[in-house]
This record gives sequence, C-alpha cells and structure tokens, in this order.
Amino acid sequence: MNRKDFIKISSIFAASAFMPFSEALAGQALLRVGLIGAHGMGWANLNAILKNANVRCTALCDVDENVLEKRSAELAERGIKVKTFVSHQDMLAEDIVDVVIIATPDHWHCLQLIDAVKSGKHVYLEKPIGNSVQECDLMVKAVDNSSSIVQVGQWQRSQQHFRDAIDFVHSGKLGKVRTVKAWSYVDWKKTIDKKPDAPVPAGVHYDRWLGPAPRRPFNPNRFHFEFRWFWDYAGGLMTDWGVHMLDYALLGMKVSDPISVMASGGKYADPNGAAETPDTMNVVYEFEDFSIQWEHALGLGLGPYGRNHGVAFIGNNGTLVLNRDGWEVIPEKGKMEAVSLQKPKDNGLDVHMQNFVQAIAKRDRNLLHAPIHVGAHIANFCQMGNIAYRTGEKLYWDKTKHKFTDKKANSYLLAEYQNGYKLPKV
Repeated sequence: MNRKDFIKISSIFAASAFMPFSEALAGQALLRVGLIGAHGMGWANLNAILKNANVRCTALCDVDENVLEKRSAELAERGIKVKTFVSHQDMLAEDIVDVVIIATPDHWHCLQLIDAVKSGKHVYLEKPIGNSVQECDLMVKAVDNSSSIVQVGQWQRSQQHFRDAIDFVHSGKLGKVRTVKAWSYVDWKKTIDKKPDAPVPAGVHYDRWLGPAPRRPFNPNRFHFEFRWFWDYAGGLMTDWGVHMLDYALLGMKVSDPISVMASGGKYADPNGAAETPDTMNVVYEFEDFSIQWEHALGLGLGPYGRNHGVAFIGNNGTLVLNRDGWEVIPEKGKMEAVSLQKPKDNGLDVHMQNFVQAIAKRDRNLLHAPIHVGAHIANFCQMGNIAYRTGEKLYWDKTKHKFTDKKANSYLLAEYQNGYKLPKV
C-alpha cells in the first residue's frame, strides 16, 4: 500500500459516519446468509449479523458434521431452518445465499473468498485474511475484479473509542511520538502438551479440513481452535492478534511500509510443547524516525501498562494507551494533562456487522470500515514479523517491489499448495 492508498483508506476511516440503520435498510430485499466454519468465531459473527433487520441465515457449511448438527439444532430452536453442507462449493452452487461469512482456518481463506466473489456473493471474512503475502495479494485482486462487498473482521475499525483515540494521537498533543508498542498477552491460553496422532473423529471430513495444507495424520492438537499454533495453517499470535493492534499502530502514525523488521523469541514457556509458533516473541519495525514494537506471550496476562492487549503511543509529552476496554493518556510530569479512561459505548462486532450490511444495502464499498485492502495490508505487515523470526535475520523491505531484499525471506512470501489444490487464477 503506497502513501496515496493509505491516505485514501485513512480518509474513509476518519470520515465515515454511522447512518441511521433503518434508513440504510429501508425497502431492501432479504439478505440470505451462509456461514462457512461454524465452530468458534464464525458462530459469533453469524449471531451478530442476525441482529440486523432483513437478514436471515439459510445455510451452514462445516467439515465437521458434529458442528453442523449442533449449530443447526441451535438455530432450529430459534425457528431458523437451514440447509447444511460439507463443501463450500456445493453451498455456493445453490441459489440460497447472498452473503457468505468465512470463519475457517487461515489456510482456507484464499480459496473460499475467491470462490465466493466469483459466484457473486458478498463476504464477511475473518482475519487474518490469508496465510501468506501471495494469498493476500491474490484476494485483493479478486475482490477488485468483482462487484462483491467484502468486509474483514477487524471490528475495532467500527468502534468509536478507537477512532477518538486516534484523533487524539493526530492532534499532536502527545508531542513527538518516538515509539509505538503493541502487544497481546493471553493468560487464558496455556501451552499445548504433545498428543499422539489419532483416528479421524467420526463425522469429520479430514481431507477437506487439510485442503491445500501438507498431508499429515490427524492430531487433536492441530484441529479446531488449536490450528493457529502451526505454520501449515496460521501464524500464531503474531497474525491472530497482531492484525488488530498493529493496524491501529499504523493508523496512529499515518504510515504503511517499514524500512526493516527484526524479531526474536521462541517456545520459552514450554520448549517441549506441541505448538510450532513462538509462545514469546518481540518484533521491531523500523521507520524513518520512530519504531513500532510488537510483543506477545502465551500463558501471561500482565502486559505493558497492566493490560493484556493494547497499543501505546509514547510521545515526549505523554503516552496514550488504547485497547478494547478504552483509552487514556498518561502524562509526562508537568508536560500535559492526563486523560482519564474513556470507555467504549458500543459493541464492536455488532456495529461492524451493521456497517457491513449498510454497505451492501447502499451497494457502496466506500462505506466499509475494514475493506479487503485494509485486511490484506495488515496481514502482510504481520507476516513480515513472522518471516523475520523464521529467518533469524534483520530484513529490509522494498515497498516499490513489494518484497524483501533477501532471497530466502522472499520464499516465505509464497503459498505452497498441496494435495492437488492450486492457487486460484485471478
């Protein structure tokens, strides 16, 4: 993303206002929603979009028939009858959905997003949008070539207190900001003990779950929620939470591409655990006259400023600390007034879904708070941190060529599809 693109996206972020929802949907036809990936966040996304008028769930898709049975029964109890699918292509082939929610493991996002927009569906896509820079770039191109409205699940983009905090950063009251810190400390998630490979559970279509990822025996540590700790499918906390907090670090500093990136970390909490991604990690992104620093830790909750997640803009006059619980300003002694904690007054996911449905109703991508370009750029930015960690090198980024100056590092930008799957042609 060049400076021109960044300014355009930032202006949309700053200027877009919430229109009255009744006005947005007045006279609009019914929106039929199909959910792909119904186990975790997908279920939360579905319930959020169903709070909007004229929206109905008509289909569920999941490779685990046990999940399909459970979720369809829960919907039936609410008077919602749905058709169920194991294959997302089969669901898309039938004229029963207008909108698709994609909440599958990261390694499936590219194929499913491109299939959905090629079939003319609007899409709500969970973050991070892909598992490689190459995938993310293809996804942007596919959406640009379509008429689909695509919102990425970075729902802080729709919360007013996040916007207010960034406005304060841009006011200059903090003075020169020399460092930005972003972090995620996850005390509720402990390390994963190794488990033996096991038979595929009844009702699970494991080949379908693997998709383009390397073929491996079934192991419960890699299935459902735990997939995010393995390079085949995801990027650990760096991509899972980094896309949320680092997104705001970039917005606050009005920047896009770093000069360089370096990382350190490892499996320090449990060197013998099953996970591949580091449980402890520090990343430094270098810019012209400041740095952005990322850190994460599994099994710990006391992050910087006593918060388990957040972003802090450290200026000469004071520090603004922001997260989902609100924002405040901690002054340097005698240099500025403190700002007490400003708490959120809205539900981020609900408002984000409302924004998505409004954009569909108005047929206007410019209304989106987290369009595909935003999701792709921050996913790629977080991938840089993982690549620096995996190479063990300080890497320099060539924003003009959209790649590193290091050949080995550039190999990590690519997606390697297996099992007969191929990257989509766009």
